[in-house]
Order: sequence, then structure tokens, then C-alpha cells
Amino acid sequence: MAKHRSISRLATRRTQLIGLTAALAAAAGTTAVGLSSSAAGPAAAKESPGLSPSQADALTSARVERRDLGSRDATRIDLSLAATREAAAKKVAQQRAAKLAANATLTQRRALALAAAKAASAKKAADSAKALAAAKKAAIAKAAAIAKAAPKIVLPTTGYHLTARFNQAGGRWAHNHTGLDFAAPMGTPVRSVMAGEVIQADFEGAYGRQVKVRHADGTVTSYSHMEEFDVSVGDSVQAGTMVGRIGMTGNTTGPHVHFEVLPGGGAPIDPEPWLRKHGLNP
Repeated sequence: MAKHRSISRLATRRTQLIGLTAALAAAAGTTAVGLSSSAAGPAAAKESPGLSPSQADALTSARVERRDLGSRDATRIDLSLAATREAAAKKVAQQRAAKLAANATLTQRRALALAAAKAASAKKAADSAKALAAAKKAAIAKAAAIAKAAPKIVLPTTGYHLTARFNQAGGRWAHNHTGLDFAAPMGTPVRSVMAGEVIQADFEGAYGRQVKVRHADGTVTSYSHMEEFDVSVGDSVQAGTMVGRIGMTGNTTGPHVHFEVLPGGGAPIDPEPWLRKHGLNP
């Protein structure tokens, strides 16, 4: 009988130790057995012989809590990874937005610079055009002022004395004299009496070096016996423009300029009344 009670106490202690060990193992997470719900308590008791119902319930609760902890940890990990990915994506988006903004700013600056360059070029062209127009206007005004101030008609030379008149006869000419002879020292300037265009500058036999100028009304004036020419055919001259110098070329006995007036370029007329008609007294 004593031996039976001893065996019974040992079995009880063994059962308690097994239950305590199972409970500790479940609490520490060392058990590999998984349960789906607390309803598995009786089954756990059956699967773990020697556990009391309370110990089986504790074991089941520990297993369920362990499963819930693992699930929460996995969820936390998933949420952490999602947050990290979202942060990385947000950073990439911010960098891309910053790059696009920088490109837009650069494009805007280039557009502004191009517009400024075009405006400066247009202003420069406009200023140049204005300056050119102003210079042209000033030149026209100056020419008009000079033309207004310039004499309308002058005598063909200065420091002279008349040595022969129109229609004068003599042994020096084959026919009666056809103009006025203005005698002056060699090299004295010979001038166009009015504005016009040079239509001749050549050597003309007995007339020597001769220049002819056609004026606005069609009248032609002629200057002969000069030692040199200072104009060419096609030149425009004003009243007083030098056309040559007093000389002795052609048929002459002394330095002078033979001056003729030919209305319409035809036969010569007496230069004296023509000059007086224009306000000059030779």
C-alpha cells in the first residue's frame, strides 16, 4: 500500500512538471506546435497527455498570442517597407520636379535673353536708320544752304581786262570775233559762270583746250585757250566752280580765256548783254 502511494505521488509530480514545462515553453516561444484558435484547448489536452484543462488552456493562449505577435511583427515590417518605398518614391518625385523646375527656369531665362537680344538688335537698327536719315537730312539742308548762299552767276575769271569783244574784226581771226577775251596772268583760275553739266573738255584746234558747260535753260557757255582742265565730261558744276586755268593754247597772242555764250547750244551771241541781264558788268 505504501508503495502504491509513492508511485501515485511520483506520477502527480511528473504530471505537474510536464504541465509547468509546457507552459514555460509556450510562454517563451520555444514550442513548434501551432493552433488555430482557443477552441483547440481540449484537443491540446488530448495531444499533450498529462496536462490539466487549465494548463492546456494556458498553452493554447500562449500559442495564439505567439501567432498574433508574429502576425503583428510581419505587418509592422510590411508597413515599414511600404513607408520606406513611399519615402523613396516621394524623394525621386521631388528631385524630378526640381529638375523640371530648373529646366523651366533655364528655358525662361534663355527666352528672355533671346528676346532682349532681338529688342537690342531692333533698337540698334532703328537707331542706325534714324541716324542715317538725320545725316541725310542734314546733308540735304547743308547742300540747300550752300546752294542758297552760292552766287547764281559769276564772271569767268578775276584780275582780268578785256582785250577783244564780240563781233570785233581783225587779222587775228578768220571771221569776226565770237566772244569776249578775258586776259589775265597764266594759271589764273577759270570758273563756270553758272551751275550746269560739263559736256566737253577737249583740245579744239584754234580754240586750244576748251570746256563747254550746259546750263538749266539749255544755254551753253564755252571757255577756250586754257592751259589745263580741272573737270571732265559729265561733271556737275556750280557757279564759280573752277573748270581750268588761263593759258595760251590754240590760236592766241597772250594768256587769256575766250568766253562764248551759245543759247540752246547753237550760234554764239554777244556775252556782254547776256551777263548784264544776269546782273554782271564785265
